[in-house]
Amino acid sequence: MRGRTVIFTLIVAFLAFVFIDSLGVFDDRGYFDVPHGNHTHYVPRNCDPVLSVGNSPTQKPGPGMTVSCTGQIIPETVVTE
Repeated sequence: MRGRTVIFTLIVAFLAFVFIDSLGVFDDRGYFDVPHGNHTHYVPRNCDPVLSVGNSPTQKPGPGMTVSCTGQIIPETVVTE
């Protein structure tokens, strides 16, 4: 009986981790991917006003780069408001 409880607890913990990860909680990139037909848009996070998907770049930012609130690919060290 105790083994069954331990296995059940491990399965629930694993499924909780998978669900939380699917929400992007552990994703620290400044943008997120939006598949759109045969291409992908890279939309910045935390912009006010929100940049529309159609105005977001389709080129993936390289290492050390991110997407600005104006839709430009810029270095991560540049602070944009």
